[in-house]
Amino acid sequence: MSSAGRALPDVGLVVAARQGDQRALDDVVAASLPLVYNIVGRALRGHADVDDVVQETLVRVIRYLPALNDPAAYRSWLVAITIRQVRDWETRRRVALNRDAGLDAIHNVPDPASDFAGMTILRLGLTDQRREVAEATRWLDPDDQELLSLWWLEETGEITRNEVADALGLSPGHVAVRIHRMKEQIQSARGVVRALRARPGCPDLGAVTAEWDGTPSSLWRKRLARHVRDCAFCGRLGTTLLPIDRLLAGMPLLPLPAGLGAHLPNAAAPAAAAQAVAPPNPTAGPAAGTTPPGATDAGGGQSVVDLAMNRPRGLVPSLAAGVAAAVVAITMAVVIQPDDPSAPSWAAPPSAAPTAVATPSVAPSPSARPSSRAPVAPAVSSTRKGVGVWNFAGASQALANSRAGWYYTWGTQHPGISTPRGATFVPMIRSAENVTADELARARAAGPYLLTFNEPDMPEQANMTVEQALDLWPQLMATGSKLGSPAVAWGGPDPQGWLDRFMTGAQARGHRVDFITLHWFGADFTTATAVAQLRQYLQAVYQRYRKPIWLTEFALIRFTGGGSQFPSQQQQAAFLTAATAMLGQLPYLHRYAWFGLPATDKDRSGLFRDGKEATVVGRAFQAAR
Repeated sequence: MSSAGRALPDVGLVVAARQGDQRALDDVVAASLPLVYNIVGRALRGHADVDDVVQETLVRVIRYLPALNDPAAYRSWLVAITIRQVRDWETRRRVALNRDAGLDAIHNVPDPASDFAGMTILRLGLTDQRREVAEATRWLDPDDQELLSLWWLEETGEITRNEVADALGLSPGHVAVRIHRMKEQIQSARGVVRALRARPGCPDLGAVTAEWDGTPSSLWRKRLARHVRDCAFCGRLGTTLLPIDRLLAGMPLLPLPAGLGAHLPNAAAPAAAAQAVAPPNPTAGPAAGTTPPGATDAGGGQSVVDLAMNRPRGLVPSLAAGVAAAVVAITMAVVIQPDDPSAPSWAAPPSAAPTAVATPSVAPSPSARPSSRAPVAPAVSSTRKGVGVWNFAGASQALANSRAGWYYTWGTQHPGISTPRGATFVPMIRSAENVTADELARARAAGPYLLTFNEPDMPEQANMTVEQALDLWPQLMATGSKLGSPAVAWGGPDPQGWLDRFMTGAQARGHRVDFITLHWFGADFTTATAVAQLRQYLQAVYQRYRKPIWLTEFALIRFTGGGSQFPSQQQQAAFLTAATAMLGQLPYLHRYAWFGLPATDKDRSGLFRDGKEATVVGRAFQAAR
């Protein structure tokens, strides 16, 4: 195992950094940089923004380290923050590309000098089949690049499978399935790489590649892999390929770019930047605040954090160019604002905030016509994106076509509904009557997450008192699942509201609540106003409870005494598009689910009229992340 592996930074160093030891904080950040750089560099496929995302990641590490509850969980926490920053970058890039459609969008062009596969080959001196594996990673589907960045590090001994699962928000079993599929893609790409490099080459391969521009892509991987599979000449080339896992075993982290190590604490030469710096005794460093800006550390250089806090953004050259400056001068070039609305849930202090008016939801109306036809599933567009589902003709195919990463049915089962490839089902214990041994066993088997008590504050829904919910809660905790709070219909952040009294009682009794579950329905059909109200509501809830949030029902519906009023399909679609883009910018918003999948005369916020026909709102949902 490399010295940058699981042993660094150790718990004592993290504890000292949390307590304000400036030297320890410098060393924690320095020890973290190689891992962050490798995750980001491979996930972004060597894009020119790699240095910015590394910077944003370590900004959050430095800022929120004092709020880390378990120093022993530092590595898992670091990996999860890194993946979230990668996803946020992907969201921003997608928004920019949509805005600039038809223009020459230079921000989408990878920097040739920073191609991560090429750097891996050159800097680690890879040979033969290891080189082919690195080259094959260029051909992966974009959604698999993030997974690859973590799996690669798992195979080289830098992180564990549980850390991979935590970072992706999946169970280890689901991660194993996704990794298996990704490895199959890499294996087919290895055959393509070998066929393209063969000398003399296949006489028929030239005709297949006549229209190819030479840029690796998932589309051309599939086309060329089909030729390799059916061609006797090319097929023989792949008979000596070794298993990928054996080739990656023992490989170190990719060294940091030259020049980056010069400002690391205790770094003697650029080569030292490739490994995490050995930390000094945590008690030996100065306490926070004892080294004024501009002062020097024990090694004669300016404090890393001081460098960071006093260097303006934009003055640091690209990491890809190999001339990046100090570690946290890169990471902390942004002036930190204490009221940053994008701050993670674990860092925000409780504060009062205005509450958006949220109206109660309607109960789902299951259909008696289950679909027995298994869908052909398109790729899941995001593991965060979900939908509430009740059965109707074509429900399974509609769910697959929605590209949702997860779904739920207000129960512990999904009868008549097939789970699409790449998606997950999340069970729910809907009300007090569902707290039975059989239901709890099914919930445990469906894990790792469990939604609980649907709108207990509404007579027509779970209709439970706070005390009743608290009395039943230990049975839910016994499942071992990660538990969401009861999903109130409204008033989530209200002092002495249903949720506030439940959370206070749970804390007093020592009950575990892992995340907050919310519903929100907007009565104002103006897109900008509705999105602002939703964000305000989520922000107020997160500031009050400081826990991750799942938004499991939301749409624009105006509830009145005479029924429900809906906006036009175009208004609903515009809100969905703007709202999901906003949700992608909230680090504490871990998952969301639209209400709901079926579209009928009654449920006009729905996404599909049958298995194939998406509404205007459904098409907007398909494009959302």
